[in-house]
Amino acid sequence: MDPAQLWQRYQDWLYYHDGLGIYLDISRMRFTDADVAALMPKFDRAFAEMAALEKGAIANPDENRMVGHYWLRNPDLAPTPELKTDVVKTLESIETFVKDVHSGTVHPSLAPKFTDILSIGIGGSALGPEFVAEALAPLHPPLHIHFLDNSDPTGIDRVLDRIQDRLTSTLVIVISKSGSTPEPRNMMLEVQKRYRDRSLNFAQHAVAVTGEGSQLDRLAKAEGWLAAFPMHDWVGGRTSEMSAVGLLPAALQGIAIRDLLEGAKVMDEATRVPNLKQNPAALLALSWYVSGDGKGLKDMVVLPYKDSLLLFSRYLQQLVMESLGKELDLDGNVVNQGIAVYGNKGSTDQHAYVQQLREGLPNFFATLIEVLQDREGPSVELDPNVTTGDYLSGFLLGTREALYEKGRDTITVTLPTVDAKRVGALIALYERTVGFYASLIHVNAYHQPGVEAGKKAAAATLALQQKLLEALAAANGAIALTDLAAKVGENTRIETVYKILRHLHANRRIRLEGPLNQPGQLRVSRL
Repeated sequence: MDPAQLWQRYQDWLYYHDGLGIYLDISRMRFTDADVAALMPKFDRAFAEMAALEKGAIANPDENRMVGHYWLRNPDLAPTPELKTDVVKTLESIETFVKDVHSGTVHPSLAPKFTDILSIGIGGSALGPEFVAEALAPLHPPLHIHFLDNSDPTGIDRVLDRIQDRLTSTLVIVISKSGSTPEPRNMMLEVQKRYRDRSLNFAQHAVAVTGEGSQLDRLAKAEGWLAAFPMHDWVGGRTSEMSAVGLLPAALQGIAIRDLLEGAKVMDEATRVPNLKQNPAALLALSWYVSGDGKGLKDMVVLPYKDSLLLFSRYLQQLVMESLGKELDLDGNVVNQGIAVYGNKGSTDQHAYVQQLREGLPNFFATLIEVLQDREGPSVELDPNVTTGDYLSGFLLGTREALYEKGRDTITVTLPTVDAKRVGALIALYERTVGFYASLIHVNAYHQPGVEAGKKAAAATLALQQKLLEALAAANGAIALTDLAAKVGENTRIETVYKILRHLHANRRIRLEGPLNQPGQLRVSRL
């Protein structure tokens, strides 16, 4: 296109939300008027399905569940008075609890106030709170937050060692909808041991965020934990940031959760408009669909040009990939859908990415996140009329141009500043985009059968480990690895047997004798 055509296209496909000050520019995505016209029947269906979802339709048919994260920021949308009351009361109870913690009314037994938060969760129970903490936590928060989000012993030790001296004033939030998911349970048990080792009463430091009546809920009530807040079956983990999952840790850090909710509510209103050009989430979904031919053929590279938004790409990985990465569509057809997401921050990490993005495989589209405000207060001039923020803006605009010159597609999302209202709006924008895109490709965005399959496989592996240890305990001395596998009936999974035993050997729980790279020659014995 010549410059005049580019300028006109920019004006045609630039969305601006006056209330939020957020821009969305999809003019550098290569779609045509014919592409838009061909997709309009699909968008009409997507708008109708989204309206039904918000009214309480079963939008997750595999699990027979409603999908209600939009009600969390606008309880008036809830389909029943009971659900509305539940949302309102949960928010009020969070605010009351946080006020009592900040004032010292709720405090640990051996300290006048809590000073730290240890948040235990995985997936959406960690990624959302981590992103919001990185983006919005004040420099001097009332409580400093730490996260345990993986069943990694070294990682657990690193975090607990970091707060060891303040364990007496640390509030522990355990987040698990079912209360039986292995990872948060494992991390909780490790933390409980640390408290016992310090002769501290864990219950006087603990809060649960879980499903009502869950295993964790029952434990919290039986042991007299400080509080328990609900997780509802109509809110999925990856869309739970506006529930107690995200609001409780955010509020404890001094983040304005009402502003977070308001930003999401305002964006929800904008993305509810059944008109493609006036709906930013629909515009994003259009861009994703056309770029990847409706089959996810191109990856999404996310480059936020602001340090505080560093974790946004990681947050989007789960939201997009878990929602859209599906083998079957809603009719049971094999479609193998999804969009791969990766990224990091600009401009630092564009030094790592842009060489390939500009000159390598054209198998992606880039999303550049721009923040207009450089900082609070004036900036130093490095050169006449040039600041560090000017350089950052120049890098973003230069990257956009350099990619376009090579036929690479880009989307630019522009925020006026990074605050709770805009972060809430950003989360809501991408939640709705995922919902629209799922409708366009006719998949269930709200279940995760692949994740469940992985959990079952992990449970089977741990059960096999137990069988191996029991068989080894019953053996008289050392036994050949192949014979041990035969004893537990696992000759067909001997590779898995070897890997389990190798892990146990590395952690000094058994002994392997023989060449470690020749499993068929190994003998196994107890220590």
